[in-house]
Parts: sequence; structure tokens; C-alpha cells
Amino acid sequence: MSLPTSQFPDLGNRGVLVTGGASGIGAALVEGFLRQGARVAFIDIAEEASRSLSERLASETGRKPEYFAADLRDVAAGKAAAEAAIASLGSIHVLVNNAARDDRQELEDVTEASWDESLSVNLRHFFFMSQTVAPHMRREGGGSIINFSSIAFMLNMSEIPAYATAKAGIIGLTKSLAGKLGPDNIRVNAVLPGMIVTERQRRLWLSDEAIAEMQERQCLKRMLTAEDLVGPCLFLASDSSAAMTAQTMIIDGGVF
Repeated sequence: MSLPTSQFPDLGNRGVLVTGGASGIGAALVEGFLRQGARVAFIDIAEEASRSLSERLASETGRKPEYFAADLRDVAAGKAAAEAAIASLGSIHVLVNNAARDDRQELEDVTEASWDESLSVNLRHFFFMSQTVAPHMRREGGGSIINFSSIAFMLNMSEIPAYATAKAGIIGLTKSLAGKLGPDNIRVNAVLPGMIVTERQRRLWLSDEAIAEMQERQCLKRMLTAEDLVGPCLFLASDSSAAMTAQTMIIDGGVF
């Protein structure tokens, strides 16, 4: 599926920071915001993929997203990368907390270390990225934070206990941040994707049978791709959703 053709003129020249922007949903979001005319930066641990994306988009659009390397499990490193990205952009209006990793692990195999690892990858940095950008957004008169959760925590999936906990926790974090930052005109919403078929998902988890089974559960009988998340995020970032905060938007083809 291609990127949406809808235009959001107010996103032109706005500073946008995406975490986990090198591949999958994150890469689609980086490209989507860039093609709206936004000034875009992204943070990722995968340097080769990140630089390849930046060069490709610069070649195709004449505009280059700025890449900042960081392991978001390291809070100090993540905050430093965010500050550097904001300095490069000049200002920030949109933060997309996207970076995550949906590792599978059976109940009996979960350890204290693996539990902490999953929450550091999938939840903790959402708070600290938001904490870092909030003062900058406040000085700009407002902004939009978009947190990526998932419908996974609603599917009773036995092999993702820590990941499901993190994705459910993001809903609570979203509502708490919305309450705190609303008086500063900073909106905070969450997106809950369904089964988004990316290259990584196909390589690690998804068989043709699993994809077909989920499509049977969906109202829309087609495969969902990363590009399906771009339009909803552009909407949440734009003035079109100016009165919308503390909300969750499910993009799953109609499973829920």
C-alpha cells in the first residue's frame, strides 16, 4: 500500500521527532511526515538502516530527515539524542513514540532480567522522551505526542506477557500525560495497531496462515501494512485533531 495522498498544510515546516524510525512503521512515519513538508528527525539504534533511509528519502524528495543514534534502553542516551534532534530541528511540535520490540517469551521462561528488558524497550522511554520534549513544546505554545500501543494486550496472547503489559501501560501513561500537559496545549493520544505486516514480522513471527487467520477476524479483508498508520498519525499531529487528547485510536481493520 502507498502512503496517503491527503495533505495537512499546517504540518509544513513543523518539527517532528520519531523514535524507532529506521524501519517498519517508523520508517513509513518518517517518510509520511517528510512528504507533508515537516522538518523530521528520528532516533534509532540501527545505524546502517537509518542512514540508508535518510539517503533514500533525500534522493527521492530533496529533503533529508536527520538521524540520531541512540539505544533508548539507556535513558540518558535517549534524552541526549532527543535534545540533539530538537536542536537540529530548531523547534518541535510532534513526538511519535514508536520504538518497540515484540519479543515472544513463554510464562515459564520470563526472568526478572527479561521482564525489565521488555519494559525498558517498550514502555520506559515513552515517558522519558515525553518528559524531554514537553518543555520545548510548552515554549512553542503546544504540540502533539502520539504513543504507539497495540491491540496485542487485548488478544490474550500467551507468549507476550511483558510486551502486553507494556502496551497496556502506554494507555495509562497517555491519559496521565494528557492530564498533565493539556493546560499547556500539548495533546497526548495513543494509536493501537492491529496485525501490521512488516518485513520483520514476516521474518520472525508471521506465517501466511497467521495472516489469513487475522484477516478473517478483520472487517476489512486485506493485509494491513505500515503505511496504514501514517494517515492516522498525520491527523493526530495536525490541527484537524486540535480538540482531541487522552484518546486511543484503534487501527486494526475492524477486529475490535
